[in-house]
Amino acid sequence: MLKEVNSMAYVITDDCISCGACEPECPEGVISEGDDKYVIDPEGCIECGACADVCPVDAPKPESEV
Repeated sequence: MLKEVNSMAYVITDDCISCGACEPECPEGVISEGDDKYVIDPEGCIECGACADVCPVDAPKPESEV
């Protein structure tokens, strides 16, 4: 059975400055460094908002707000 992708997962916008503050805060470990910015695996995101709470530039947003 395939896991349904979380349609309300957080995404990291282009405002990301790649500071890395969000990565260790993710309780599911689904944030990783991408080419230009950090990225969140939507299949593992539990919408806790921990990444958004620590981001100095408010780059993580719920997908519904992007």
